[in-house]
Amino acid sequence: MKYFVSLLLGLLVMLSSALAQESAPDALVRKVTDDVLTIVRQDKEIQSGNTRKAMELVDSKVLPYFNFQRMTALAVGRDWSKATPEQKKRLAEEFKTLLVRTYSNALTSYKNQTISYKPTKMQAADTDVLVRTEVVQPGSKPVQLDYALEKQGDSWKVYDVIVAGVSLVTNYRDTFNQEVRNNGIDGLIQMLGNRNKQLEAGKK
Repeated sequence: MKYFVSLLLGLLVMLSSALAQESAPDALVRKVTDDVLTIVRQDKEIQSGNTRKAMELVDSKVLPYFNFQRMTALAVGRDWSKATPEQKKRLAEEFKTLLVRTYSNALTSYKNQTISYKPTKMQAADTDVLVRTEVVQPGSKPVQLDYALEKQGDSWKVYDVIVAGVSLVTNYRDTFNQEVRNNGIDGLIQMLGNRNKQLEAGKK
């Protein structure tokens, strides 16, 4: 659970204004961290387990800065090419819902973590960058948290998050590949849908 908490906190720092959207990716992360952590620390409802409110926060402050189509393609791997456009759309929607609910549940377990930053190696013309950070947790070892971002137009979007050296999206790949082998692309869509229903039921 602590890794999911760390991951969620890291993801939340992607919140930005229009000005921040034009910034370099590492500057964007730095600029908004304090504001986001202040929101979390002051929101007693989220800290007391209000998952609905946590999901609203994730929806409004995090999702605009993620490329879920690419994240899903990376998670599905070679089987992505087997999917029709409609199946790809449904896969991306279900995977996004799964991640949002996972992050929202983790957010309600926030316990005063802070984030430190490491130098970002980046050239002016780069369109694919790794921003490296570290989550400092009271009483625990720091957790390495890195973001892979790509530039789309004038803005940057996250397409992977690496927690303690483990890629978030590729961590799902073995499970997804097994499901496709057994039940096809539609089986994977159904599996994700069922998992989301279970999480929704648990929230209620």
